[in-house]
Amino acid sequence: MNTILATLNAKYIHANLAIRYLRAYARPEFDPEIAEYTIKDPAINIVADLYSKKPDVVGFSCYIWNIEETVTVIRLLKKVSPSTKIILGGPEVTYDAGYWLKRLPEVDVIVMGEGEAVYKDLLHVYAGNKSLESVPGIAYILEGKLKVHAGGPKLDLKELPSPFRFEEDIPELGKRILYIETSRGCPFNCQFCLSSIEVGVRYFNRERIKEDIRYLMANGARTIKFVDRTFNISRSYAMEMFQFLIDEHVPGTVFQFEITGDIMRPEVIQFLNENAPAGLFRFEIGVQSTNDLTNELVKRRQNFEKLSRTVRMVKEGGKIAQHLDLIAGLPEEDYDSFRNTFNDVFVLRPEELQLGFLKLLRGTGLRLQAEQYGYVYVDRAPYEIFSNNVLNFDDMLRIKQTEDVLEKYWNAHRMDRTVEYLVSVVFPSPFDFFQEFGTYWEEIGWSRIGHQLEDLFKRLEQFLLHDGRANMKIVRSLMKLDYLSSHKFQPRKPWWEKEMTKEDQSAIYRRLLEEPTIAGERFVEWELNERTLYKQTYLIPIALDLESYEDGLIEESEGYLLTLFQNGQEPEFLFLQKETV
Repeated sequence: MNTILATLNAKYIHANLAIRYLRAYARPEFDPEIAEYTIKDPAINIVADLYSKKPDVVGFSCYIWNIEETVTVIRLLKKVSPSTKIILGGPEVTYDAGYWLKRLPEVDVIVMGEGEAVYKDLLHVYAGNKSLESVPGIAYILEGKLKVHAGGPKLDLKELPSPFRFEEDIPELGKRILYIETSRGCPFNCQFCLSSIEVGVRYFNRERIKEDIRYLMANGARTIKFVDRTFNISRSYAMEMFQFLIDEHVPGTVFQFEITGDIMRPEVIQFLNENAPAGLFRFEIGVQSTNDLTNELVKRRQNFEKLSRTVRMVKEGGKIAQHLDLIAGLPEEDYDSFRNTFNDVFVLRPEELQLGFLKLLRGTGLRLQAEQYGYVYVDRAPYEIFSNNVLNFDDMLRIKQTEDVLEKYWNAHRMDRTVEYLVSVVFPSPFDFFQEFGTYWEEIGWSRIGHQLEDLFKRLEQFLLHDGRANMKIVRSLMKLDYLSSHKFQPRKPWWEKEMTKEDQSAIYRRLLEEPTIAGERFVEWELNERTLYKQTYLIPIALDLESYEDGLIEESEGYLLTLFQNGQEPEFLFLQKETV
């Protein structure tokens, strides 16, 4: 029997963990082939590839990000290969199997919930070894009627075989983001999240997980993400794994975890700050909202004060990058409340701030309460909301406009100095800067075109000139610093218009060569001769006293910025007072 486990990933670099667990569990009696595609691949190409494999059974792993594309593939596949049995599984089809079976008569069976044992049972059914009626945890249509079988007992995760021992995966391990789980389930009950449905937390075999990680690193893995919903729910378990990864990591490997910030003990953070190599770990922390009533309504227990302590301690350690999540559209969080939430979190200056929008996932408590909170939402995946009883569609659009520039101007860290000045000094709050810039961005039409690095600087300058509040001399100076900081070699195409003649530049260079001490000790330490001065430095006018700025003061002062580019290293900056040179 020829069997295939297929999925459409969001991007090629993702590697689906679920279908690999299914394949490992199906062995040795069956050995399904793994077929991964992306949601960008033309459906006819996917179908042609699957058809060429002449499958008897195809199982699809379904999520909100791929379900609609998967539907198209299923319908086409059944047309060209009507005898192929089609099985669906995954979170998107688990909680409303009747809907999917009605919408997709091409589907033979849907697996509801944990799928390893159920999928193997179904392969036995199609091989003629057992009856469909004996398989737990499935739904199907029989003689026009929906049949739903109750789920069986939960698997003993300690007995599951490794999903990482397939030889054909080895050449790809260094090119893809790999996912690993050390537990299933979540102790919390957040009503917008599917993880709240499964009660309790079950753990995999610790030593086997460690062996898997050793195997992945030995075969070139570089990015490994733990998909545990709350990695640090058990402090002793988290500490054991942190210590293992610190002791045995391969340089260049990065591990990412979903962390619950307010239960992270200070001594754990101190341990990581003292022992973890910089860049080894990344934390993703879900904040979602700082509105107490909102958190109470979605049954989310959160101590924002303790969460903030965690974020600050981690940031002070300088070893671990942090990604914080927000969700717009939660119950009773109106526009002003979300503005407060955004500003509360931005104060922490996370390396990344993800602004997401509520999706009413099938099976979640909030979807069942949609009418109570006046939710209007898209009826196809990903089920994103349009509005609710306190947030109208205009408000949602304004928040969405904020998301675009937040990603480009904060999360990408192209202009940290400039953005910090704008959100701290010029605009009433960080949210106001990103929101107003985002609205202008949309009105001008920039959201529909591409952007080079230079374009991003020019567009910010245009917005600020239009807005009129900023001291543009200071802003342009900070923008120049940011732009040059992003280069390790002299830029060929700066975003600003040329402001100095070659003659004026040469005059200052001659002065520096004649009397280096006028530029200060740092310049003398550079030990530049005439050739290296012209070749390795870049001179432009700025209106910001760099020494005062480095001390935390922003003072307007006419002068020049001398930038040293050397051997592809980070550039060094020196401010020259105009009257000095």
